[in-house]
Amino acid sequence: MYKKTLIIFLSIFILSTKFAFSDGHAIKKEGFFSKDFKITELSTIKNPKNKIVLINNHGQNNLDGTQKDCTTVDQVRNRLSLIDQEVSGKKIMVYNLCAHKIKGDMGKAWWISKKPYVGKSKLDRRVEQNLELVEKLVSLGIPRKQVFVTGHSCGGLTTLMFFARHPEKAGGGIAYAPACFDKLSKKYKVKKKGLEEALARFKKKKPAQFDLRAKYNDEILNQVKTPLLVFTHPKDTFEGLTSDWLDNVDGMNRIIISTDYKINGKKCFKLGKKSTDKFPVNDGHQMDQATCFQEYNSEILNYIDSRI
Repeated sequence: MYKKTLIIFLSIFILSTKFAFSDGHAIKKEGFFSKDFKITELSTIKNPKNKIVLINNHGQNNLDGTQKDCTTVDQVRNRLSLIDQEVSGKKIMVYNLCAHKIKGDMGKAWWISKKPYVGKSKLDRRVEQNLELVEKLVSLGIPRKQVFVTGHSCGGLTTLMFFARHPEKAGGGIAYAPACFDKLSKKYKVKKKGLEEALARFKKKKPAQFDLRAKYNDEILNQVKTPLLVFTHPKDTFEGLTSDWLDNVDGMNRIIISTDYKINGKKCFKLGKKSTDKFPVNDGHQMDQATCFQEYNSEILNYIDSRI
């Protein structure tokens, strides 16, 4: 009886997991995107002085370890809508930067540890990876001011950290739902308990993780001087209601996407690999992946224009 029940449970779990990730369509390669999600490896760039490169930093499924895939079709669909658009006569390219094989010194298991972080984290190494790519692009003839570091979730936090450490190395940065320290807004009930009490609960439960997050946030707050564009959403289960500190960062333009799952009255949904595959948005952390988010493309293009 127990064995039969276990088999049924596992079957349901596998099916539900498959359904939950059915809109993912993994992308595992690094290089320049085409509009149909194909990847071309970096070698030479034709007419580089008339190109703008947006480096795409993907999210993570754990804080400090490796993961199987780089990114997914649904995560990058809106980024690809910017390809070949012109800003001041220069065409946009999007580079997919894969960090799924990178890991930090403490590793995946550190998240359940109370040991203070020692060494370089995966986020630290992702910042270094971005710097290496920026220098490669510049060596191929892309003007430095036309290189933009961008990213979602942990990739968004990587973007902010990059400009805290290397303010003059790239033209600008765009962060989408920057977050990398669990579902703080939801798990610690920020809306119900208030920010101070919620973060105190996080510190009590995960003191080492609280300290590393605080260290990175302080670094961003005190060292970022480059004007950056950041998108957040109050219903983001990760940092949605813990994001107001970003307004204190010099030059930061934070756009709160909406207060629900609509933009300009349009209900938001995500597309799968095919345009007929529609999936509802039920977490503000996904709003930058929803089709309705392209309403903000004009804001993104204006920001890029202001920096080149």
